[in-house]
Amino acid sequence: MLEIRWHSRAGQGAVTGAKGLADVISTTGKHVQAFAFYGSAKRGAAMTAYNRVNDQMIMNHEKYMEPDFVFVIDPALVYTSDVTINHKENTVYIITTHMSTQELVASQPKLADKKVYTVDCIKIAQETIGKPIPNTPMLGAFMKVSKMYDIEFFKESMVRILGKLPQKIIDANMIAIQRAYDEVK
Repeated sequence: MLEIRWHSRAGQGAVTGAKGLADVISTTGKHVQAFAFYGSAKRGAAMTAYNRVNDQMIMNHEKYMEPDFVFVIDPALVYTSDVTINHKENTVYIITTHMSTQELVASQPKLADKKVYTVDCIKIAQETIGKPIPNTPMLGAFMKVSKMYDIEFFKESMVRILGKLPQKIIDANMIAIQRAYDEVK
C-alpha cells in the first residue's frame, strides 16, 4: 500500500489536492482514500491530509501511517511540526521552499539522511495561479519524483477534475503543475 501524508496550513489546498490526487488514481482501477485531520478549523492553522493507494480494497481508516511520501506545502512547518514522525527508512519528502535541498537539510537536522526534494510551490502558484495555493504544483512535483503517472496523463486528468473552474484558472493550474514537475530537485 502506498501512503502519503500532506503537511500544510488550512486554506493552502492540501485537502483539495489529496482529493484531486485520489480522483486521478481512482480512474486507473486502484483503490484510494483521501481524508484530513484538522486541529483548529480556521485558515492558517496547521493540518494534515492523507492518501492511501492500493490494488485491493483499503480497510484501514486510521490516520496513523508510515508514509511513503510526505508533502510539506508550507515551508515553516518543517521547523514547527515534526514532519518526519512515523517515517520509514525510505520515505521521500517533497517540500516547498525557496531554499535548495542542501540548505534546507542543513537548517533542519531531522531531514539529514532522508530523501528530500525541494521546489518552491508557493512561488510557482503565486506566479501562475495568482494565489499562494501550492497544492497543484505539489502534485506536479510528485508526478516527477514518483513517476506514478505520465505528466500528460496527469494534466489531462486534472483538467477534468478542475472542469467547473473558469478556463483561465484551469490553464494556470496546468502551467503550475508543469513548472513544478520541471523545477523539482
